[in-house]
Amino acid sequence: MKYLKGSNKEISQILKKEQEALDHQNLAVEKAVKDILLDVQQRGDSALKDYSLRFDHIDLDHFEVSESVIAQAFDTIDPAVLSALKNAKANIESYHHHQLEVGFEDHPSPGVIRGQLIRPIERVGVYVPGGTAAYPSSVLMNVIPAKIAGVKEIIMITPPQTEYVPAILVAAKLAGVDRIYQVGGAHGIAALAYGTQSIPKVDKITGPGNIYVATAKKQVYGLVGIDMIAGPSEIGIIADASANPVYLASDLLSQAEHDKLARAILVTNSSHLASQVEMEIDRQLQTLPRKEIARASIKDNGRIIIADSVTDMFDLMNHIAPEHLEIAMDNAYDYLDLITNAGSIFLGHHTSEPIGDYYAGSNHVLPTSGTARFYSALGVHDFIKRMQYIQYSQTAVNNAEKDITNLAYAEGLAAHARAIEVRRKTIKTQDQKGPL
Repeated sequence: MKYLKGSNKEISQILKKEQEALDHQNLAVEKAVKDILLDVQQRGDSALKDYSLRFDHIDLDHFEVSESVIAQAFDTIDPAVLSALKNAKANIESYHHHQLEVGFEDHPSPGVIRGQLIRPIERVGVYVPGGTAAYPSSVLMNVIPAKIAGVKEIIMITPPQTEYVPAILVAAKLAGVDRIYQVGGAHGIAALAYGTQSIPKVDKITGPGNIYVATAKKQVYGLVGIDMIAGPSEIGIIADASANPVYLASDLLSQAEHDKLARAILVTNSSHLASQVEMEIDRQLQTLPRKEIARASIKDNGRIIIADSVTDMFDLMNHIAPEHLEIAMDNAYDYLDLITNAGSIFLGHHTSEPIGDYYAGSNHVLPTSGTARFYSALGVHDFIKRMQYIQYSQTAVNNAEKDITNLAYAEGLAAHARAIEVRRKTIKTQDQKGPL
């Protein structure tokens, strides 16, 4: 891992430049994705079949995954994995039920009603990667909050396989997916965004994917909603001399094994701990199945930063705004107030990041690349709409007329003002219906 030294401001600038280099969009990918989106928009199912043959090497005669294939997945899944999925589902549900929002209504003055309605999004599309990147836990994390929000229909797409990972299909059914289609890549995102003869158009798209999927989501944003534009996975760890270097090394590697572009950052005020962690990473890499990926990630993007104080450690990590943030310190809970930017926080020596990935119930779809400064973890709130409503009686309009028209004329919008003024001349014997 590379050591960084200097002031917090200097280190923050270095990390920012490194992140920008990682996030640099490949113009060739942008162009290729744009062409794919246009093709699917124009040719629908025919384009999907062509791209499935070209990219996945499978000639499809239909797109929807049949109930018999899903039933077979239930028959063949490892019982231990099925049990784990059910337990994880229960935890995710119990956590996300706390995120349910309710509307409100108030009556601030006579004749005035103000309120907000909460309504679920009608139809959501969830993208699930296939092959070696098939993560049933992501199915649960994307679908369960949507179900709790009250989304009426959830469509899942996943790249076609000659043989599906049973846990993917089982997780989809356990979570409440309505229909599953075997289509992936940028063309799958296009199918969800535009709709085809077989696949219905959705209102929002969520779920992880490669650079083509992420770029496609970015390009269709505005036509449909998306969860976020996610980059490579990352972990930040704040640790002092009380931390266990074996634990820290394993946690840093847990993110490094995702992707060669993944970032693992340790910030500590203990030089001794830093050197121990570095040696332990080298030792653990020797037996890691995905060691080539993890080694490249650690070599290119792994960073160890020695800070002067606890305050400096937290200030620097708030600048980084990591996707996952571990606090490996005694009494870690007491430091929560020092954290302002992080996707998800893991407190104490025993709360490793995979607990959040799989089991605790908090969501693992998180903002990356410093976007935790303004984005939040995926949740029920991502699958609802907030609609405002107001009602003013004749008397209430008269009372507010001058303020409204003065502002309208100040902005040069006379028609706005007149829409209020004409109502002053209207004589009403009864106000509009509604509790006043």
